[in-house]
Amino acid sequence: MGADIHHRLLTEGALDRLAIVARVDTNTAVTVLDGTDQLAGIEVLFTHWGAPELTEEALRRLPRLRAVVHAAGSVKHHVTEAVWRHGITVSSAAAANALPVAEFTLAAILFAGKRVLDIAQRYATTRAQPDLLPYYSGHGNYRRTVGIVGASRIGRRVIDLLRPHDFDVLLHDPYVDAAEARSLGVTPAPLDELVRRSDVVSVHAPQLPETRHMFDARRIALLKDGATLVNTARGSLVDTAALTAHLVTGRVHAVLDVTEPDVPPADSPLYTLPNVLLTPHIAGSLGNELHRMTDWAVDEVVRYAKGLPFAYEVGPEELSRSA
Repeated sequence: MGADIHHRLLTEGALDRLAIVARVDTNTAVTVLDGTDQLAGIEVLFTHWGAPELTEEALRRLPRLRAVVHAAGSVKHHVTEAVWRHGITVSSAAAANALPVAEFTLAAILFAGKRVLDIAQRYATTRAQPDLLPYYSGHGNYRRTVGIVGASRIGRRVIDLLRPHDFDVLLHDPYVDAAEARSLGVTPAPLDELVRRSDVVSVHAPQLPETRHMFDARRIALLKDGATLVNTARGSLVDTAALTAHLVTGRVHAVLDVTEPDVPPADSPLYTLPNVLLTPHIAGSLGNELHRMTDWAVDEVVRYAKGLPFAYEVGPEELSRSA
């Protein structure tokens, strides 16, 4: 893992638990797999952000490696097909990281329905009770339609969190059939129909070549007036320029935790538009939420030490369908 994350991630309790089941150097974070023999005897790699890529060449320096336990979400940045070819088992704490993203999304949806951002900004500007009459009839969260794009771990968790609320939930996911949609308590819909009907559209699809700009100018134009687009997935899924063109008119709203590029240009209207909440990729695990991922990953090492299968194993087929 990267040196900057090492001591933030590995809390004292987690290190104690690791030391019970494994011989582990808790003081060193390996950031480069060079030609030394320091990893020749390693059986399990405990990884996080900034981990070096596990290429065929790198794996030749790890002849005893049998498992990779990733204490974060996506393994796409460091796990390659070569890992599975060598019979190495992979685990990820993506399910733990899905929880704060889903919580952030739920808050975004509820705040969008109440127009919290708009009203707060008006209140701050006028320093007086704003005229709320336009909001009484036009806004609120009762029987609103929420469209979920992607029944990923996060998408499914969002669906769970929406269940106690009075929302009609649509789902678009090419891998979910009608029977499974019913079991999730949602209504399946083609993507264009979902976009047209939803008051809030929340994106939870993976970053793949075929999902790039899935929200392009044509599809963004389908959003109903006043609708909110929430993106906590990947910036590349939305044509940022096309969305911005609609946002500057005030026709639609957006909650954007990710954009393309990752940091918009300094003169981007996204920073100042009253109908946009722009955050710097904070929906995922932050602060003490990192400890949840650590705990889940340590649990996996404990399972491995006991000869048990991983609870959160990642297979090569998942790389084509995950973030």
